Amino acid sequence: MGAIHLIRHGQASWGSDDYDQLSELGTRQASWLGLSWESSGFAPTWSVAGSMKRHAQTAVATIDAIDGDLYDVDPGWNEYDHLAMVGASSAADRPADAREFQAMLDAALERWVGGDPGSGESFADFEGRVLGALKVAVNNAGSGQHAAVFTSGGPIALVASHLLTGDSSLFITLNRVVVNASVTTLIVGRGGTRVLTYNEHTHVPRDSVTFR
Repeated sequence: MGAIHLIRHGQASWGSDDYDQLSELGTRQASWLGLSWESSGFAPTWSVAGSMKRHAQTAVATIDAIDGDLYDVDPGWNEYDHLAMVGASSAADRPADAREFQAMLDAALERWVGGDPGSGESFADFEGRVLGALKVAVNNAGSGQHAAVFTSGGPIALVASHLLTGDSSLFITLNRVVVNASVTTLIVGRGGTRVLTYNEHTHVPRDSVTFR
């Protein structure tokens, strides 16, 4: 039996026009994950990251803590453009209240999943590329192997929804709660690929838990 560990990036730069950068806290969150791996003697046998900067920065900060090897890059693990979807690409356009932004995003996601083109990429295309990237990860998670995937909340929620229900019906619900630098673990065996744990984040101190 093998395993796939889906890792959400650390906290990004919400208050900056370049959201796609880890904040100082985001880098520490990724390092805490790496330190937890080091203390338990864990190391992935294969690693991959999406092509976004926050994915690469999370991978580097985590893998550095265990003196690990380099990682592959697969844009199939990239996030949908959630900022463009709600018209908030500029920091000045983002509401200060996280709950207000979440309500805006949930409404936009409902329309997107329902067929609205949203940020340009259709939901069907997003779904197809993420599930395609998952197949590659499954191929790298053979018996006794551990694949580490550095990605975003959307792909993690989509994968978990498909494995739990066979479709994307839980995508929006699961997407709301993915913690920065959290780990969702899948097991890969003769019975297929299944969710073992979702959104595990005990390596992040309680007062440093973030969602965006």
